[in-house]
Amino acid sequence: MLPWTRAPRAPRARRTLAALILAFTAFVAAPTATAAAAPTQAAAPSRGWNDYSCKPSAAHPRPVVLVHGTFGNSIDNWLVLAPYLVNRGYCVFSLDYGQLPGVPFFHGLGPIDKSAGQLDVFVDKVLGATGAPEADLVGHSQGGMMPNYYLKFLGGADKVNALVGIAPDNHGTTLLGLTRLLPYFPGIEDLLTTNTPGLADQIAGSAFITKLNAGGDTVPGVRYTVIATKYDEVVTPYRTQYLSGPDVRNILLQDLCPVDLSEHVAIGTIDRIAFHEVANALDPARATPTTCASVIG
Repeated sequence: MLPWTRAPRAPRARRTLAALILAFTAFVAAPTATAAAAPTQAAAPSRGWNDYSCKPSAAHPRPVVLVHGTFGNSIDNWLVLAPYLVNRGYCVFSLDYGQLPGVPFFHGLGPIDKSAGQLDVFVDKVLGATGAPEADLVGHSQGGMMPNYYLKFLGGADKVNALVGIAPDNHGTTLLGLTRLLPYFPGIEDLLTTNTPGLADQIAGSAFITKLNAGGDTVPGVRYTVIATKYDEVVTPYRTQYLSGPDVRNILLQDLCPVDLSEHVAIGTIDRIAFHEVANALDPARATPTTCASVIG
């Protein structure tokens, strides 16, 4: 599906993102009150995926693990992509990670190295259930970047065939320059680090991002695909999403369909042109050209 909306103007995007950061900082600064006001509820069950009786087929021999983005969860981020892949014969699974105490639904906020440990455990669970020796990972935003830590530092490269990142912040983000304002607001950066370490870890130049990319972007034996949009207002500049190294394919959505106006959220949640490229990356031997017409595929 193409989101036929005008790309947001930079000043408006800056104001919106600033408001979101400040609002969420206030939200997590008082976890006790938050928990009382919004008790934790179970997410709605997924339909057609997270079926641990699913056995990969000869055509699609590896299970696909979907890794949500910041503020996402294992259901809401994948309401379109998960059925899209299930309908194409894949065994599909998704996890929740980076949960904070007293914060329901909105995940991906804990320390990213700890979140990578949760991914490690989940992949082992999926491989044990399916009997497959390797999995493929597909992640949106932080979910496309965090698995790199798993691959590089937690032994994930031995269990993963391919990583597909949709708008991943592989080298951190400046949030359209908003993070450069942090030094002018004493205490805000410490508050973010203390209350939402998963956000602080994603700032370009953070200790986490520096460690993640030291020694190169990739590891041997894994195929990498990055799918970006030039209208991304969250992971900026968008070219910082790209990876360098062997077995890497970097894709700009507008090179495939110039009239696709998807921004950061849409590319990972509803954009079927991007999803066609996901399918191509998971099964390159059967890949077909991606065009604007792929929206109806």
